[in-house]
Amino acid sequence: MAALCRGKHRWKRTNCLHVLTRNLTGNYDYDLVVIGGGSGGLACSKEAAQLGQKVAVLDYVEPSVKGTKWGLGGTCVNVGCIPKKLMHQAALLGTAVKDAQKYGWQISGPICHDWATMAEAIQNHVRSLNWGHRVQLQDKKVKYLNIKGSLVDEHTVKGQTKAGKETILTAKNIVIATGGRPNYPTQIPGAMEHGLTSDDIFWLKKSPGKTLVVGASYVALECAGFLTGVGLDTTVMVRSIALRGFDQQMAGLVTDYMDAYGTKFAWKCVPKSVDKLSSGALQVTWTDTHTGNEHKDTYDSVLWAVGRAPETKALGLDKLGVQLKRETGKIILGSDESTSVPNIYAFGDIGEGRPELTPTAIKAGKLLARRLAGHSTELMNYDNVPTTVFTPLEYGCVGLSEEEAEKRHGKDGIEVYHAFYKPLEFTVAERDASQCYLKVVCERAGEQKILGLHFTGPNAGEVTQGFAMGFQCGATYSHLLQTVGIHPTCAEELTKVSITKRSG
Repeated sequence: MAALCRGKHRWKRTNCLHVLTRNLTGNYDYDLVVIGGGSGGLACSKEAAQLGQKVAVLDYVEPSVKGTKWGLGGTCVNVGCIPKKLMHQAALLGTAVKDAQKYGWQISGPICHDWATMAEAIQNHVRSLNWGHRVQLQDKKVKYLNIKGSLVDEHTVKGQTKAGKETILTAKNIVIATGGRPNYPTQIPGAMEHGLTSDDIFWLKKSPGKTLVVGASYVALECAGFLTGVGLDTTVMVRSIALRGFDQQMAGLVTDYMDAYGTKFAWKCVPKSVDKLSSGALQVTWTDTHTGNEHKDTYDSVLWAVGRAPETKALGLDKLGVQLKRETGKIILGSDESTSVPNIYAFGDIGEGRPELTPTAIKAGKLLARRLAGHSTELMNYDNVPTTVFTPLEYGCVGLSEEEAEKRHGKDGIEVYHAFYKPLEFTVAERDASQCYLKVVCERAGEQKILGLHFTGPNAGEVTQGFAMGFQCGATYSHLLQTVGIHPTCAEELTKVSITKRSG
């Protein structure tokens, strides 16, 4: 047996012998190998290590088409939630400066925004987070490997460095948490050559200038919102509807506010080509699907926000028989995050039917680590996950959309309480509050259990987070009315809502 152990490293390059060694000794290099150093992968690996597991986490960032790359931490830290919220804050501050004059602040000279200053500050903050993640892994005794991982079998991972050097790691369990990357519409000439995605926009040193944002997801609307907010000429091109999957009445309020805010919309339009002119400007040709007419305009930047694809192609999943959803390329998972192959697990954005949200990935990763370490049997609950769209007028929601509630319970099976309201902050500033709105979707019968809660207005994320806990406790409409509001806040309006849509 000792001879086998001594010979183990000599045999690592030969898979069949390596598997034989493992079967004879029952030893693995690690208890857990996590492929993917995003929010979920890091949470899973650190939790497992805290529970006494020997853990390695592999993370490797393929540069974007434009060559943008970043450090440890995944999408959220580098090209998602964190820089997005900070740029959203930059835009809100611009509005606040304008409001400030109504409140008596003497601001002399024109107000203008410097992209380079904002970008440098945000990028420096993100780099500090990258460093912090590395330090945390080291402190918690997690082995961090900056290599690209792929699967050899259900206990073996092959890692490859940028230079092409290969490393073999074995583990009792393997977890895939590689997330996704933005799509390019490759069928559109010039899209990849001349366009950007959310993988690039946050790392630009110079202002993107006049920008066309193609898409109507929350990524598209959030980016268009902060670009408009920092003073850039911004147009959103929408093929069909905005915020698909969200409550459509609320989506309409979000885009109405953005329109009044200064963002332009090209509805029912599809881009045909992007050409770079001798001046350096990008000429975009598109078709209005409603009229059939063709149009052209020039932009400094074109930002594609037309969906995301899971990072599954380079993992070697097909060889092992890991089952994927053909339409999406995502991994089909059980309720315990198991794949179709024993000892291989996955969670986060890469999982079919899972919310593409950082907090769900973090929680799912921690719970998985506890189960694999034998410390818990608790499963992730994916019901009633709250979220917020950080558009100029924020939209927070938890639970079902009105459309989904009606589909599940029937039109006569639900009661919708709703109200428009005016934030106190908007009054002195004389800001339009016509899109500040809330609605509570309830079961009509019995105790009127709350099925969905929706809110557009300032600090929607903070408001929604608090009410989300009520969903875990089975909150009803009467619970809402029994709650004492905090005056004078926007959130207070939810405790006073009494008018039903049914009443007309």
